[in-house]
Amino acid sequence: MTAADTLTKLEARVRDLETTARETGQNLDAALTPLRAEVQRLRAEKSANLSRWDRVQLARTPGRPTALDYVERLCTDFTELHGDRAYGDDPALIGGPARWQGTPVMLLLQQKGRDTKSKIKRRFGSANPEGYRKAVRLMDLADRFGLPVVALIDTQGAYPGIEAEERGQGWAIAESIQRMVRLRVPAVCAVIGEGGSGGALAIGVGNRVLIQENAWYSVISPEGAASIIWKDAGKAPEAAEALKLTAPDLLDLRIVEEVIPEPPGGAHLDMDAAAQALGEAVSRNLADLAGLDGDELRAQRAARFRALGAFTES
Repeated sequence: MTAADTLTKLEARVRDLETTARETGQNLDAALTPLRAEVQRLRAEKSANLSRWDRVQLARTPGRPTALDYVERLCTDFTELHGDRAYGDDPALIGGPARWQGTPVMLLLQQKGRDTKSKIKRRFGSANPEGYRKAVRLMDLADRFGLPVVALIDTQGAYPGIEAEERGQGWAIAESIQRMVRLRVPAVCAVIGEGGSGGALAIGVGNRVLIQENAWYSVISPEGAASIIWKDAGKAPEAAEALKLTAPDLLDLRIVEEVIPEPPGGAHLDMDAAAQALGEAVSRNLADLAGLDGDELRAQRAARFRALGAFTES
């Protein structure tokens, strides 16, 4: 029996005992405690040996916390603002003022949806141009009222439909990137699932960029890269290895400042613990940036992104 099979059986046994304890009122802690400890050990062991493609799958796993799941656990007084004042509202990219663990902020959220109906409505977090223009509008308000920006990134990329192209998808993304560079308030971005292409970068130009342990961030999805390079989306696992898109890779490349740990096995297994770690990391980085004035924040942000990458001169 493989370690994965053992873990699956133990998890099923724990669920059965928890159900029995709940339905009968029996105290089964003596049996549950060692089983839970072994499950945690096996999950941690499995997490340490994940391939890049495994982590991509974890970022997409059903039940992984969405942006609004974190907002419910970490924020108060969230008021969603709608519309781009030009075309319409986009449910894939939402935001508005809130208090992040007590700190007033402006939220920018890529929301995938929690069930089939909401995922279709929100296009799995892939925004149309009006979503990015709404983000620009919210950044204008953040600057006007001195609210730090917190962006939670979770998208495979901007919506690729013909209507999006007709309404200026590329231009809207470029305007959002440009506006975020010019922010005079602190901006902290966190990749909480998938961070694909310009659709993610549009709200990812932060003074600090963080990423959860099992999230990914890249110029293209593994399937997209495989389709271009090998004409075969089935080679996505090989593309994931080549792209070096996981949190440890990005930290080594200095594309992110911090990797936020997840519960063993992934954020979907303990949403509250995942939210606690995310909340602490974002709050700490906001506090670190609070002492910088507008000019310093703009200069730091621009310098950070201009320094990305490596090259040699001949």
